[in-house]
Amino acid sequence: MLVKLGEADLGWLAADRAVAGVADDPALSVRAVACVGEALRALGRNQLALTVTVAAEPVSDSHGPLLIQAALAAAGCGEVGRSDELLDRAAELAGRRPSGDEPQGCGFGPVAVELARVVAAVESGDAGEAVCRHERVLRREAWRRLPTEFRAAYLVDAARAYLRVGDLRGAGRALVEADGIAPAEVRLRPVARTVVAEIARAHPAPPDVARLATLVGLTR
Repeated sequence: MLVKLGEADLGWLAADRAVAGVADDPALSVRAVACVGEALRALGRNQLALTVTVAAEPVSDSHGPLLIQAALAAAGCGEVGRSDELLDRAAELAGRRPSGDEPQGCGFGPVAVELARVVAAVESGDAGEAVCRHERVLRREAWRRLPTEFRAAYLVDAARAYLRVGDLRGAGRALVEADGIAPAEVRLRPVARTVVAEIARAHPAPPDVARLATLVGLTR
């Protein structure tokens, strides 16, 4: 939550304390380290995030989120091959889950890994690849069964990809859909507000985004 609200330094501190607090629980421990990695990535310290997440020993089947954070950190470092390798490992782990589906209330599973591939492409600068992957993954039924907050946060990243390829309408659709799913993910997160403002400055701005920008106080 601290990372989402733009307080990544405090998020890092909180996650680090969480790691110490759950040291006796392997499943919770790897999730806590994943949070450390997420906070470090938000601070732009991708190399450190990669080092921390890769160093954490995967000791249970709950380490999927850790692999995803490591992969995103690698993408942010420009290590595309390593990112792909980590995501392949995450996909293998996700595929071993019963029924191969996303468990209810959990943000990890086969489709979550595919979404991570989209975000990794954005982080590595390949927005065109990100858009192609995004449009394929939305056709999968399991996408709709992911947690609401997870889907909305992901759509903000998808909007960034569309923006980078110059598709303002696509970016606008993604943002408006995210706002309809979980408004706080768009209206309160600094990164989302930045994307809204950037699209709203276009001429002409997509009408739905212009209304959203006004609603959140970015324009008058």
